[in-house]
Amino acid sequence: MTLLNEALEFEKAKMQHMSTSDRVVASREAKRLILAINEIYKKTKDSNLMDIMKRLTVKKKRIEIRLKGRPEPLF
Repeated sequence: MTLLNEALEFEKAKMQHMSTSDRVVASREAKRLILAINEIYKKTKDSNLMDIMKRLTVKKKRIEIRLKGRPEPLF
């Protein structure tokens, strides 16, 4: 269960005052964790794993918004 420990540590980590390269690394790490947990979830269908993946996805999206910038409205 070291994968789950890594995911929980990543979730608790502060994401303030990060450089752009740190954000890229954090986004890739989140993706790696989500995909690895997903492989386990496919076999076990454990709802706790799904909750962890959802929380990691939210954090990953926040990091990516900061990297790419917010989209402007079309009208």
